[in-house]
Order: sequence, then structure tokens, then C-alpha cells
Amino acid sequence: MSLITLTNAHLAFGHVPLLLNTDLALLEGERVGLIGRNGTGKSSLLKIIANQTQLDDGQCIRKTGLTVHFVAQEPTFGDAETVFEAVAQAYEQESKILIDYEKTIHRLNEPDATPEATESDLAHLAELQTQLESQGVWQIRNRVEEIIKRCQLQEDAKIAELSGGQRKRVALARALVAQPEVLLLDEPTNHLDIAAIDWLETLLQGFKGTSLFITHDRQFLDKVATRIVELDRGVLRSYPGNYSAYQVRKALELHSEALAAERFDKMLAQEEIWIRKGVEARRTRNEGRVRRLEGLRVERNQRLERSGNVQMEVARADNSGALVAELTLVNKSFESRGTLIQDFSTLIMRGDKVGLIGDNGAGKTTMLKLILGQLAPDTGEVRQGARIQVAYFDQMRSALNEEATLIETISPGSEWIEINNQRKHVMSYLGDFLFAPERARSPVKSLSGGERNRLLLARLFASPSNVLVLDEPTNDLDMESLDLLEELLTDYTGTVLLVSHDRRFLDNVVTQSIAHVGQGHWWNIAGGYTLWQEQAAALRSKLLSGIKKPSETALLNPNAAKATNGSTASGKTATPKLSYKLQRQLEEIPVKIAALEAEQKTLQTELETGKIYSEDPARAKKMNARFSEIENELLELLTLWETLQSN
Repeated sequence: MSLITLTNAHLAFGHVPLLLNTDLALLEGERVGLIGRNGTGKSSLLKIIANQTQLDDGQCIRKTGLTVHFVAQEPTFGDAETVFEAVAQAYEQESKILIDYEKTIHRLNEPDATPEATESDLAHLAELQTQLESQGVWQIRNRVEEIIKRCQLQEDAKIAELSGGQRKRVALARALVAQPEVLLLDEPTNHLDIAAIDWLETLLQGFKGTSLFITHDRQFLDKVATRIVELDRGVLRSYPGNYSAYQVRKALELHSEALAAERFDKMLAQEEIWIRKGVEARRTRNEGRVRRLEGLRVERNQRLERSGNVQMEVARADNSGALVAELTLVNKSFESRGTLIQDFSTLIMRGDKVGLIGDNGAGKTTMLKLILGQLAPDTGEVRQGARIQVAYFDQMRSALNEEATLIETISPGSEWIEINNQRKHVMSYLGDFLFAPERARSPVKSLSGGERNRLLLARLFASPSNVLVLDEPTNDLDMESLDLLEELLTDYTGTVLLVSHDRRFLDNVVTQSIAHVGQGHWWNIAGGYTLWQEQAAALRSKLLSGIKKPSETALLNPNAAKATNGSTASGKTATPKLSYKLQRQLEEIPVKIAALEAEQKTLQTELETGKIYSEDPARAKKMNARFSEIENELLELLTLWETLQSN
């Protein structure tokens, strides 16, 4: 049974058409994933279905008495509200009685309440209880409490103190309390960690109504969607099944479309040749053929081409040192949050693609700051390599000035930028990221979430770097941009530190992961999210039982030998397996590495001044050659160190 039907729907934003006389039907019990390029009008479509905005033309027909609840991409609440108050607002009239009841109980529990105030509140509470019973609001209160627990929230917590992920849970809880027949979700996985995304998947799979959601999380679509609807060039196209099934059908469709367009263009070209002959065309007086040509021209002009793909290229700096960062037995605690990192050791080399996996609040940002040297550990040692140039992508987009234009954001004070020794006009560079010339002088505040992400990536990639730090770069990006970003990061010759809750993106990009196990413990894992999931349960079980076996830990953490200093599960020192000569060699390696790094730093300091190139070019050449030799020597020593430690 159809709950909502769009017929001949037309919508435009300025001169840009979003919907072109298209149709859509939402059926009872469906879970529909809505996908499409950034800026194509997906959020506008959800607002039309939610009756928050109207079509320019066409009809949106809803079943009589249909209840629809819309969860926005960035839900808004009053900061003074509690979780209970925010969720209870799903019931408009009843919520006033419920909130008044909760506030009265809170006042009665205050230790400094006067007898007069207490007596007054008790009388008011009795009146409220009568209203609750007469209007059946007790059942509503029980449901609000039940949903809050299911969403793993504290009902007395203040909204102002919640994280972005927790606010999204509050919005979802309010939607579930309302028990709508149709649930509309705009980017529901944004700000949620992986555990919360798993929870949301389970919740939607058990939802008895119809759900329509916008998301670019491919794994989420595969697990939840029963149908994919794509908004492409103003037309809604439906594909049964999940995202993987859609990809197969879409590839065949695009191939057929390309062949049809090729045949059409060939026929049009032939007719254009015929009409240009002039004399022959007039002699034959084939007016029908002339009219057909005019029709072909109109049809060709009306054809909407697919938007091009983003052209991503990273401005590369000179290579960093072979060693990017080394953490040895690092500990970090905060008074307000407790121990976030405990006895952690890792080694990050040039070219590594490292993913950080953990729930919100686990300490991923703290780990990044320790690796980059922006934060000092409480105990332990952190070493950074030489010649590191970092480009940082901030998920909160705080680097963007809302009032600045796109041109000013990319290249302030100049119309040209330089990418890998090639000059490029800023308008052309913005075009590579699908920003039309007429939008180049628009303010940042006019951009959608996905467009802001693209702009931030454009700015990031214009800065020379050899270490890319990406904090949730996939938020709001469309599928094509995600695929291209994956390809770019895979081919990037520098080092990548990636924080993401997009499970498939992690699997496709990273070569190793630093994963949070719990209680401040982190492990190094070869591979991405899927491999981590295969081992996570066993690791957490060992952690909770207090069992740590060096042989197993070393398998997961190549640097665990340093962290444990050869101790066994029983706490006794293991018998060294190395010969006396190799043991001495192992002990000397750190001294040699320190000496080489000191020499390299001295060379780097002198070379960076630039004077030596004009004063003594021959010596500058020798110094550069020696710098490269040190790189190779350091790499050999580090490789030998790892080999000896693993024996």
C-alpha cells in the first residue's frame, strides 16, 4: 500500500532544477535509501515529504491521517532542556504535563526547598497526577523512559552537555517515541561512532513503519535498505535491493545510456551534414526531414549530462624521514576523563596508512595529538621523524570562514595556486572540485554540508604535505567523491592518519589500524575495520579477564616486545633467545639511531637557511647527498631493530 506518492514533481533552486516532473511512491514497511550527488536536492525532497516545504509544481499525496517524523541532519534543541524534556516533546500536549511533573519532582528533591514551597509543589503534584491518570499520560511517560534507555541516554542529562552523536540519539529517540508511520532521516550516521551505527542499523531493521533515509555510508545501505532511490539529474530512479545490487544495475544502465547517446549524436551529425548541403536539401523539399532535424536539436539541448567527477590531486612536499613517529609505553590521563591511553607503543613509518578506530570519547583525537607531537604524554616517550609537513582535515570545519568567498578560502590574496610544480588558476582548481565559476565568489555559508567538505578537501590538498591527517573526511561526501578519495589516499606516497566511522572506507584505505579495546588500552592491528572486528571480541575478553600473553600481543602489536621488556604472562623475565653478539647489536641500535637523527637535524637546519646554496654550492650538494644516505641508514637500522626484537 502506498503511503506517500509524488506525481510530476517539479522543484528548482534559482536557475538550478532539482526535480524535473518526476514520480515516487513510498510503500508500507519499506526501508528506502535515498542517494545522489551533493547539492542535487535530496534534503529538499525529504522536507517536501515531511510537509516542511512545497513543490513548485506537481503533487505530493499522503494517506489520510498519516504520521510522519523528520530527523534533520543537524537536530536543534534548547540547551537548557534535559534529555527527558527533549524526547517527551514528541507528544505536543501531553509533554507539557510530563515536563511540569518532572520539574515539580526535581524542586521537591532540592535540599534548600522551603516548607511553603514544598507544600505548594505537593499540591501541584497531586493535580498533575490526576491529569496524568485521566488523560492516560502515565503510559506515555513509561514509553519515553523506555525509549531513552534503548537509546542508551541519561534522562536527566542536559542537552548542552551532550556530544554531536548523543544529540543525534536524542533526535532519534524523539522520533521513536512519536511512533510515526513514516520516519525520515537526513544523514543519520553523521557524528555517530561505529558502535552507535551498529545500534542504529539494528533499530531500523526492527522498525515496523516505513523509513526513508539519506546516507552515504555504503555498508549502512547494504545492511538496512530494501530499496535504493537515486536522485540523478532531477529524476528519481528506483532500484530494488541494497546498495551492492544497485551498483550492478547502475553500471549496466550507464553503459546502455552511453551507447544510446552515442547513436543519437551520430544520427544528429549525419542530419546536420545533410542540411548543410543546402541545394540538395531544398531540391528534395523533404520538409519532414527538416522538422525531424529541428526536433533532434531540441532533444539534444534538453539532454542533461551527468556531473563530472571531482579531480583530486594532493600537493606533495619532500619526503619525510623514514620514521614518522614512535610511541613507547605512552600514558595519558585527564582529570575529567580518566585514563585514555595506557602503556601504548607503536611505530609509524613513511607511507603507512593508519586508521584510528574507537567509540566517541575513547581518545582518538588525543592519540593523534600525541603522534603529531602536539600533546606531551604523562609518561613514556614520543619521537617524531624529520621533515614532517602535516595537512590536517578537521571534521568540525572550524578552518572555514563563513563570510569568506570560495576563492578567498582556497587562495587568499592570489588568483593562482601551485600544485606539484604546476601553476593553476583558482577558478580552474575550484572546477576540479565541481564548483561552477558563478559560485566561486559566493560565501562559504551558502554551501551545503557536502560542498563544505569538498571545499575543505580542496584547501587541504593545495597545501604541500607528506603527512595527511583526516578527521572524519567522509561526512556528507557523495559516493563518487568517496571512491575518488579512496583512490587518492591509496596512491598517496606520504603517510595517512585517518579517523573515520565509515567502515568500508577504512577497509579500502588503511594498511594498519590503532584500535581502542577499552580501559585506556589500544592495539595495533594489520588491516582495517573488518579484521579488527574479527579479533575485537577475543582481545576485549583477555583484557577484562586480566590475561596478557606477550606472544599473542606481539602478533597484533609488532612493537609489543619493547613495551613488555621481555616479560611473560606470569611476570617473570623470559630467557633471551638472541646470541651475545646479536644482543649487543640490538642494544647499540638506539644509540646509532639517535646519533644519525642528530646529524640529520643539524644538516636540515643548515640547509633550510638557504645561504649555503649561494655561498658553497658544492658543499650543499654533499650535504643533500649525506642527508639521503642517513635516510637509508635509518631505514636499515629500524628494519634490523624490528627483526631482532621479534626473535
